[in-house]
Amino acid sequence: MIMGTMDSVTDESKEVEIFKHQFDEMVAKVDELEQRVNEISQFYSSISKKQSNNSKGSSVMKEREKEKQIANAKKLPQDPARREAAAAKRMQELMRQFSTILRQIMQHKWAWPFMQPVDVEGLGLHDYYEVIEKPMDFSTIKNQMEATDGTRYKNVREVFADVQLVFKNAMTYNDEKSDVYVMAETLLSKFKDKWLQLLPKVIEEETRLKEEEAEAQADMQLAQEVATAKLARHTSIELCDLDSHLEELREIIVQKCRKMTTEEKRKLGSGLSRLSPEDLNKALEIIAQRNPNFQATAEEVDLDMDAQSESTLWRLKFFVRSALEAQAKTTAIKGQENSKRKREICDALAKTAKKRSKRLSS
Repeated sequence: MIMGTMDSVTDESKEVEIFKHQFDEMVAKVDELEQRVNEISQFYSSISKKQSNNSKGSSVMKEREKEKQIANAKKLPQDPARREAAAAKRMQELMRQFSTILRQIMQHKWAWPFMQPVDVEGLGLHDYYEVIEKPMDFSTIKNQMEATDGTRYKNVREVFADVQLVFKNAMTYNDEKSDVYVMAETLLSKFKDKWLQLLPKVIEEETRLKEEEAEAQADMQLAQEVATAKLARHTSIELCDLDSHLEELREIIVQKCRKMTTEEKRKLGSGLSRLSPEDLNKALEIIAQRNPNFQATAEEVDLDMDAQSESTLWRLKFFVRSALEAQAKTTAIKGQENSKRKREICDALAKTAKKRSKRLSS
């Protein structure tokens, strides 16, 4: 007889451990899904903000633009590395053409003062670095164009800016009537004339790069939207599966419960009467789930505890206990807030009375 009792206790312990293990797994899964839902929500929230910031144009135009993006996404996307290589090749060609312009300027008979860095010490130009913030010369530009490290120019406009700087530095430091000033001014004018011939190609390339960058960002955004939508679908399915599993587990546990006593039913009825209207409606919905004939939305509800199944009674008990605990916490917080407010009013009245007594005594 004792052995039978011990075996029964062991079986119950094993069942408890199984339920505990399943519960722990579900908690971990809930945490994982909650984090995933937060990430999805943040993603769509960021998209919503971007769309509100770029709210110009009609909704029809936006829809057409979206359709165009989806159509482009279905095409075979260009390899980013290949696109960058093509852009680098085009920029290299622009650099070659710019080098031709620079070589023509450097071969001019008046270019010799600008070929090397200014000999500040040799010429005794003690205030040079006070007047000139960034010295520049043709040899430095040439070395930077041919460099293989991070100092290499990234685009033609950077070289153009430094070539201009060579002449502007000379015109800034030297007197307008000096030979160096006149030579710099003349060469700068010739350089700008030649630059204007190349400028349309530079602008065309810059426009193309901006369009490619915008297209790449749009493709990336669309890919993220597709991936996030897919993740959202999978998450929704997993949430439904988890909810079903939780319901099955809850039902198994409830069925394992003992029969509720008359006193427990009385306390349950008392607890139901103390629920808020919102929580009471939820409790009635629990009853309606197991009893299709029960009218949860009726104005007056006649609830017979003895007519309810054990699983319904235990589900109601768990719900009522949780709801009343939440109500108690809310009431306690409100009580603390009211008490704090009363203390603040009393303190304010006391200070006012103190100030008034001081004025009367004086």
